[in-house]
Amino acid sequence: MAETLSSPILALVQERELVDEMQLEEIQDEVSRSGKSVSQVLNDLDIIDLDTQLDIMAEYIGSEVVDLRNVDFTDELLASIPKTSARMYECIPIADYGDTLQVAMADPMNPAAVDELGFMVKKDIQVLVANPIQILDAIDKYYGAEGESMDEILADLGDTDFEAQAAELEGSEDIASSIAEMADAAPIIRFVNLVLVQAVQDRASDIHFEPFEDEFKIRYRIDGALYEMAPPPLYLAMPVISRLKVVSNLNISERRLPQDGRIAIRIAGKEVDLRVSSLPTKFGESVVLRVLDRENSNLEIEDLGLPEFILDFTLEAVEQPNGIFVVTGPTGCGKTTTLYACLKRVNKISDKILTAEDPVEYDMEGIMQVAINEGVGMTFMAALRAFLRQDPDVIMVGEMRDIETAQIAVQASLTGHLVLSTLHTNDAPGAVTRLVDMGVEPFLASSTLIGVLAQRLVRTICKKCRAPFEPTENQLAQLNLSPYDVGDKVFYFGRGCQACNDTGYKGRKGIYELLDVSEAIRQLVNERAPAVVLRQKAIELGMQTLRDDGLRGIFDGQTTIEEVLKYT
Repeated sequence: MAETLSSPILALVQERELVDEMQLEEIQDEVSRSGKSVSQVLNDLDIIDLDTQLDIMAEYIGSEVVDLRNVDFTDELLASIPKTSARMYECIPIADYGDTLQVAMADPMNPAAVDELGFMVKKDIQVLVANPIQILDAIDKYYGAEGESMDEILADLGDTDFEAQAAELEGSEDIASSIAEMADAAPIIRFVNLVLVQAVQDRASDIHFEPFEDEFKIRYRIDGALYEMAPPPLYLAMPVISRLKVVSNLNISERRLPQDGRIAIRIAGKEVDLRVSSLPTKFGESVVLRVLDRENSNLEIEDLGLPEFILDFTLEAVEQPNGIFVVTGPTGCGKTTTLYACLKRVNKISDKILTAEDPVEYDMEGIMQVAINEGVGMTFMAALRAFLRQDPDVIMVGEMRDIETAQIAVQASLTGHLVLSTLHTNDAPGAVTRLVDMGVEPFLASSTLIGVLAQRLVRTICKKCRAPFEPTENQLAQLNLSPYDVGDKVFYFGRGCQACNDTGYKGRKGIYELLDVSEAIRQLVNERAPAVVLRQKAIELGMQTLRDDGLRGIFDGQTTIEEVLKYT
């Protein structure tokens, strides 16, 4: 529901008292449930039609509404805004008056986008208001489905002679102002925008900018694997990385220390947050952007693909008045997404929810989120201690890293709070023994833990090039299966096609393992039984392992033998 808080149109209609409290709640619920924009929901619920919304925005910014069907889009007019910029800022030129360019924008009340666009085209921008659907259709129609090519931008960069400028900078003492000037050059802005747009379109989770001695690499992580794009010239490393630091509000003159920042942008109609991390290396700064798609924070538990019995247990666990529910697995396996889906389920007016995260990845309305900052003493332990004085019902701890945090989490659950948290262990039973190894008394761990959910993300086979195949006996043996176990089940793999960039995979799905901390498991925990004994007992009691759930994915034709073996 984060969008409802920051939606300019909703703020305007509230200010004009065009919606009452009941309608406001209905709008927020619908935005949260459907993922639609506030504007679309206002229109769909017949509260305020789109034409009225456009009039309100135009009046507020002192502009006018334009119907794009009456505009003559000449080639000369369209050339005033580069293709990538038109897509990035969701805008289209309406009229060019030399020093001033009239532009229709899908988000006319975003001054940062207006400033950036004006800087790029080197003209004053006069914003007009138009139907956002008309704008996006016009961009597709007049600029084509594809944006600018990398070759076009690199040709412009060559014309500007950045190579000579970059060489001069290397030997200079006071280079901050010169770097800033290069970072703000229009071709550099277009280049960075193109990389970001391409990454979001390709569903990348991370973008790596890596300067080496002889080359500058840009790599995307898609479905857990890294793919390299055609490397740009080495001399672009400094201006491109400086550009990223400028837009994420980092100090561009500090090149010796790691820095962290954040970029919030709208790409192809999607609100995307980018978490930025810079790291000084031998040949310049390496920058990694983590792409945080806000749609992930809007997922329902039912959307996660949990097996039915695990879904039922999880729904019951998060409705408990007290206890600890732990999600475990390695970095990047979707633990945070699972916890956010759990929080979304328990996020009610009647409950106070507090989270301690490092960092806060997604904004959630109605939840008090605290960012951990160890540099100033705001540790998980300090946050949790403060939480207990804030009268919460549910507490989410990003990670139980040490004994102090774990002990306070246990104390919180014993005093009537539901605690959700994560641990880094290989399987679900390992999380229980990890807590005991950290120093939590076994009887406290056993009495407070409700359950442990272990998970992994495996790549799913591309549906467009999926094909059946006959597994070898060796492959079956690796899965501890015999031809008799397999019977007439069909195995699949991806041949590789254009839709999946010849990888054979597109998208990912979760595989899960749930440890229900039942009475028998509690007894073993109290006896300090090792993880392997806990695991054997849990399997006896019906626990399906990660491998078992992976086999379900293989037999359903969703993933491959190689993926399941790799992650289990």
